[in-house]
Amino acid sequence: MGQVKATAPDAAAAPRVVIFAGPNGAGKSTHAEAVLEALGIRVFVNADYIARGLSGVHTDTVAVAAGRIMLRRLNELAAAGEDFGFESTLASRSFAPFLKRLKARGYRVAIYYFSLASAQLAVRRVRLRVSLGGHDVPADIVRRRFGRSRANFLALYTPLADEWALFDNSSAGEARLVAESKHNQLDIKEADTWQTFQAAANASQA
Repeated sequence: MGQVKATAPDAAAAPRVVIFAGPNGAGKSTHAEAVLEALGIRVFVNADYIARGLSGVHTDTVAVAAGRIMLRRLNELAAAGEDFGFESTLASRSFAPFLKRLKARGYRVAIYYFSLASAQLAVRRVRLRVSLGGHDVPADIVRRRFGRSRANFLALYTPLADEWALFDNSSAGEARLVAESKHNQLDIKEADTWQTFQAAANASQA
C-alpha cells in the first residue's frame, strides 16, 4: 500500500478536522488510521463502523440511523473544540454548512480525497471488500455517488478547505499523490491525471 504522508502541526495550533473522502471502495478507511496517527488526532467517526454496531446487515434503514448518529457525534466534537476526523463520499452537499460552521469557530479543515479511475472500478473494489468480510454498498448507489463525489469535492469542498490533497488509488497497493493545496498554493504532481480528474468532475457537475 502506498503510504499517505501527513505532518503533525504545532500543538498550539487551531482545532482540526480531517475529512477522508472519495467514492465507495477507494480506500478511505484503509489510509485514515495512519494519517490520523501521524497528525496526532485520536478520534475518527465513520458511519460504516457505526452501522456494523447497529446490525450485522448493512441495510438502508441501518445506514440512515448510522448517519444520524454520526452527525450527532460530529456536532458534539465540534462543540467541544476537539480535533477529529471523519469519512464521507462527499456525494452530498450536506457537509458544506457544517464545515462553514467549523471554520467560523476557528477550525482548520483538511481533506484527503482518494480517487478511482472509474465507477466500475469502484464497484469491483466494493465487491472485493464484501468477499473479504467488509460491508456492501449496492452497485447502483456506488455509480450514482461516483460522479457527484468528484464534482462536489472540486467545486464545493476544496474552497472550504485550508488544505487538501488528491490521491489516485486506482492501482492496488499504491495511492499516488496527484495534487495538493496548502496556504492557497496549488502543487500539481501528476498533470495528466489532474487534468483528467478536473474534466471528469466538471462533466459530472454539468
